[in-house]
Amino acid sequence: MANKTRAATIGVGDSDETLRMTGGEANVKGLIVAAGQGLRIRDIALSKPLAEVRGVALIERVIDSAHAGGLNEFVVVTGYEAERVEAFLQDLSARRGLTIDTVRNPDWRKSNGLSVAAAEAALGERFVLMMSDHLFDPEILSGLLAQAADPEGVTLAVDRRLQNDLVDMEDVTRVATTADGRIVRIGKLIETYDCFDTGIFLASKALIRAVHEDVANGGSGGISGGMQLLADRGHAHVWDIGDRFWLDVDDKVAFGHAEQAAA
Repeated sequence: MANKTRAATIGVGDSDETLRMTGGEANVKGLIVAAGQGLRIRDIALSKPLAEVRGVALIERVIDSAHAGGLNEFVVVTGYEAERVEAFLQDLSARRGLTIDTVRNPDWRKSNGLSVAAAEAALGERFVLMMSDHLFDPEILSGLLAQAADPEGVTLAVDRRLQNDLVDMEDVTRVATTADGRIVRIGKLIETYDCFDTGIFLASKALIRAVHEDVANGGSGGISGGMQLLADRGHAHVWDIGDRFWLDVDDKVAFGHAEQAAA
């Protein structure tokens, strides 16, 4: 069953600026995937979302950045160590005065797109998808929210710095795009690419439908699989983050980078 945490929502959600950024919708929620095990930093923390970077949990840093970027309501998908993560989020909701709901994904051992699909009932037609272990400059989110939205697609924030020293080339999701900002190919193993997936998406529920379709077609139901189906139909777009900071904290080396950035 879904574990729900409700608290008062800070009033900036109805500001003119927030409405402008979200295309007139005041209830665009942030969806955070926090269901995986995080095996590569297991000796740092049993639960990766709760791994502390200079005393602050990764997922708290993600929510703080997302709030600074324009979001006030969140849905977090849990799985591994769900009870601990949910208890932490309930406390964080009270401390920050933010609405944070949680949904458990019973298939958390499988592909990450299934965590997105698990939250479908808790989301509006548009939402921002983020990862619990991706730190980022709030301006990435505010800039992404300012983009025109494809009602049947997704806009992905991408990094075109192919020499970015903070990127783990063995793990990053690679993206190939057209000159007008549409995605052609997306995946960790593609050989031709011109940017990197930062893990921050301005999405519609078309992404969830595409994840279900990927599974029906024999795929694993990963986010990239759903994105590729949307790309094939011309409904997957990119927005360039420029020189703004982002970091996938997926192993000990990246965790060290996170601590340096937070100093």
